[in-house]
Amino acid sequence: MEQPRQTVLAVDDSLLNLQIIVDILKEDCNILMARSGTEAIRIACSEPLPDLILLDIVMPDMDGFEVCRRIKSIEKTKDIPIIYLTGMSNEYDEEYGLSLGAIDYITKPFKPSILRARVRNHLQLKYYRDRLTRIGMIDGVTGIPNRRRFDEIMSLEWRRAIRSSQPLSLIMCDIDYFKNYNDTYGHLEGDACLRKVANKLCDLLKRPGDLVGRWGGEEFACILPETDIIGAMTVAERIRKGIIDLTIPHVSSPIAPVVTVSLGVTTMVPQAGQDPIELVRRSDEALYKAKRAGRNQIGVVSDQQPLLPPNPK
Repeated sequence: MEQPRQTVLAVDDSLLNLQIIVDILKEDCNILMARSGTEAIRIACSEPLPDLILLDIVMPDMDGFEVCRRIKSIEKTKDIPIIYLTGMSNEYDEEYGLSLGAIDYITKPFKPSILRARVRNHLQLKYYRDRLTRIGMIDGVTGIPNRRRFDEIMSLEWRRAIRSSQPLSLIMCDIDYFKNYNDTYGHLEGDACLRKVANKLCDLLKRPGDLVGRWGGEEFACILPETDIIGAMTVAERIRKGIIDLTIPHVSSPIAPVVTVSLGVTTMVPQAGQDPIELVRRSDEALYKAKRAGRNQIGVVSDQQPLLPPNPK
């Protein structure tokens, strides 16, 4: 697999030094530039995140040590590798800088070939580390986020909802009589069915912040940030109808000739001291309500009282 072109953020208060770095590295990667520590942190936190940071230490507004410390303290940027590129060659400075989380220390003046080689090596390591991380977060059958990734995103969105006092909704989605499906069509067709349902769920969740993950077995989970109960029920009904529209044959289902799903919907406005496991518990309860009521429908458990029936026709 060809390695994609990566991005390096170069931080130096000298425009001349930045231009030298650009001239050396422009053939190998994209270059972003910052001339202060404050600007460096802002750019480092902007999407898409840089793959590597080249950081000067002596700068007027904030030294490189402090920039490194702050970047490493931010959740979304803490894994970006940082290389100090500085005229400070004192052994104490180097040891201190590396202790803050930097991965390398290059002193000025440097040979262009050495800088290029070290940057290439660290970018390659970053690329393979990111690939391993993604593989560890992806379900092998469906290609969507797995339970581990779901738990990670749920924790992040839960904390965000506490800070913003916004509702957070969760939809649990279960393929009806999936054991019957596997018994009738075989496990290879069962896996194909799971992939079709997963792809449809991803198509139906429109917003970038929404997440579809495989919860386990034939269950999927949809995280909907800043979504109230009415919005979550609307999405759930769209999912229910969308899965029917796939028209995947299911001759062993007692409720329909095609694959259908039951859904459990819940919404909370998280409060400090609460645990996201409560949101999962409520969505499970809502899912079982839908199953007990006959499947191929939506169950709801929420503090917010919906103004629409759980299963609009």
